Amino acid sequence: MTTADAAPLAYPFNTADGLALAEEYERVRDQPGLLRVRLPFGEPAWLATRYADARLVLGDQRFSRAAGIGRDEPRQSEGSRDSGILSMDPPDHTRLRSLVAKAFTVRQVEKLRPRVRELTAELLDELEAAGPPADLVDRYALPIPVAVICQMLGVPTEDRPRFRVWSDAALSTSSLTAAEFDANREELRAYMAGLIAEHREEPRDDLMTALIEARDGRDRLSELELIDLCVGILVAGHETTASQIPNFTLTLLDHPDQLAALRENPELINPAVEELLRFVPLGSGASQARYATEDVEVGGTLVRAGEPVLVAMGAANRDALRFDGAGRLDLAREGNQHLGFGHGVHHCLGAPLARLELQEALLALITRFPGLHLAGDITWKSEMLVRGPRVMPIGW
Repeated sequence: MTTADAAPLAYPFNTADGLALAEEYERVRDQPGLLRVRLPFGEPAWLATRYADARLVLGDQRFSRAAGIGRDEPRQSEGSRDSGILSMDPPDHTRLRSLVAKAFTVRQVEKLRPRVRELTAELLDELEAAGPPADLVDRYALPIPVAVICQMLGVPTEDRPRFRVWSDAALSTSSLTAAEFDANREELRAYMAGLIAEHREEPRDDLMTALIEARDGRDRLSELELIDLCVGILVAGHETTASQIPNFTLTLLDHPDQLAALRENPELINPAVEELLRFVPLGSGASQARYATEDVEVGGTLVRAGEPVLVAMGAANRDALRFDGAGRLDLAREGNQHLGFGHGVHHCLGAPLARLELQEALLALITRFPGLHLAGDITWKSEMLVRGPRVMPIGW
């Protein structure tokens, strides 16, 4: 059984200028036990890269997110992301999650499909009218999830340039100091507090008004929890999907046989999205450490009480012990229990919405433009928790 004696390796392994899974993950997965790593900031941590180990850490209540509060949590930026629902354990986590869960059920989200389909058609009409080359990110990938989450939450879509800057900073791993990171967070909180005040004056049929009622009428959450919950929904509700639309498009262009199969069989879109969620490692590295609340053995390593564990979900999704042909993109793959949306109590609340948006956005794009291709160099996001093109010129 391995212990914490080994010197930690510098982490993360993935590079920002592409979507490849670092070869280091392959080497680590083939070795027994967990790997000792050190991120640019915070204390050393164990790194879980195998599927079974990842599921254990994400799903076992002996691992805590809340235990990281007040600790020097391993992280990629100086600023600490130790607030909001992602840093909570049950029962507080359950209390807040239950307030928004109804809005993100498969049944509720499916009601949005006609609007999302209409939106993709409108955006593609605009792209076609303007002519190539066009930036897939700014003209298509970003507007879809932004419009949907703004409508659900009750945020003015025209404020997108403002909250886009705050969102980028919230997910940044750059040289933002802790003070700058905190200042950005407070600006975003102040913006959201202003919108909440407007909704209190003029209640609407949206998620923010429902959360305000839970706060004011039923005392289910504090004012700061209300603000942070709205902030979290806004940022998480658009950033990952806006990154994955170009990521998935690029991956399909790199696998023309799979792209052709999807065009010939559009009914494959649902398993195709699941396979792309498995195959494309979105994160630059693992984040949101789980702290052991007691001694736990994970994959042959004894994790002592109080030690943090990071879960590399992108690596776990390529584990050959769990997936046949793990390194191969197979859009017809069945029984695809990937970890693209996490696992356990922190499984992504917005997964049904993300799935719907990705299904509609991808299918509409590849159907409308049979000659879809890259039409210039990609500008990649840099120093961010998530990877993907910032600018992706396409032609058709």
